[in-house]
Amino acid sequence: MAQKIREAEGLLRSVPNHGEQILPRDGEKNVLITSALPYCNNVPHLGNIIGSTLSADVFARYNRTRNRRTLYICGTDEYGTASETQAIKEKITPRQLCNKYHSLHVETYKWFDIGFDYFGRTSTPLHTEISQEIYRNLGKNGYLERQTKEQTYCEDCSKFLADRFVEGTCPHCGADDARGDQCDSCSRTLDAIDLINPRCLIDKHHKVVTKESAHMYFRLDEIQPRTEEFVRRSWKEGHWSPNSVINAEGELIDARLKQGLRPSPVTRDLTWGVPVPVDEDDKDGMRGKVLYVWFEACIGYVSITANYSTEWKRWWFDHKNVKLYQFMGKDNVYFHTIFFPSVQIGDGRPWTMLHHINTTEFLNYEGGKFSKSKNRGVFGPAARETEVPVLPRTTMSC
Repeated sequence: MAQKIREAEGLLRSVPNHGEQILPRDGEKNVLITSALPYCNNVPHLGNIIGSTLSADVFARYNRTRNRRTLYICGTDEYGTASETQAIKEKITPRQLCNKYHSLHVETYKWFDIGFDYFGRTSTPLHTEISQEIYRNLGKNGYLERQTKEQTYCEDCSKFLADRFVEGTCPHCGADDARGDQCDSCSRTLDAIDLINPRCLIDKHHKVVTKESAHMYFRLDEIQPRTEEFVRRSWKEGHWSPNSVINAEGELIDARLKQGLRPSPVTRDLTWGVPVPVDEDDKDGMRGKVLYVWFEACIGYVSITANYSTEWKRWWFDHKNVKLYQFMGKDNVYFHTIFFPSVQIGDGRPWTMLHHINTTEFLNYEGGKFSKSKNRGVFGPAARETEVPVLPRTTMSC
């Protein structure tokens, strides 16, 4: 059946040879597809499959049958506290943890017959290089500012508690298991200091206080007018999913846009991550800090493409010939429709930016949404052990 599809009139007539890199062509419709990068702190579950990879895979297969130059990339999101806290629980290093789970992700998606053209990871030298370059460009263009603010600090651990090292009560919905970066119950992004009754993840009996620390902030407020212009244009041209940042009447519905964007932190007091690039004098006091994972995570799409091909810029700096389609769960919408496009605008280069976003609702299980951090859901290896076939192979071939 696969061969018949390939030989059908008007459909896929040219199949790239094995090992041949897929690159866009001028004057043609070139399609760049991404699935949300899963955290590398556990094996993937059905929420990951339903939420981003399955729909993206179907769309990629469709475009290939239409004879379009199509590149479908994904990979594991490996930096930040999600990996670091899990490594502590498993008593191994973050690098060992990511090596372990990256392999399990690859095996699981292979069993599900997800047809990535390249599945990479963010803990690579190229990811560091590209992330640091974007950070420097934002600074050169005047979109970074140093702020000193109170942060949660564990006196017993003698360190700042960024993101998932601290939990507490969500100030918006009252959920008692909100993390320092996000509340799973209401999907609001958070600052750890906003949590009510914060607790140290290492030991909930440790004393958590607030203490000043200097960090660099991205001036989203300065970018907002240009971001809104992009959102309105791309939403209309790309036919974004209904649960994105604009409603059917073309009105902005994201509370952060409506209330006005505020400077967002892009550095953290951690060790596992992309080092903040500093000059010799380090006048901003950023030495020893890392880039915030929410800042560099979406850059992972770019760096993974760069690991796939040295000619990655042909995909990411050609908005005239390349259309970017991104697939994810609704909790990632803000970072793909507002935050990362703002970073691209502030960087100043002619980026290929979001054309269409496809977002899904949460897949629920046992009273809550699927969650790797809470170990809730049906996970890939368990699904494979049932020996129930994913789909007949003939129906999935292209």
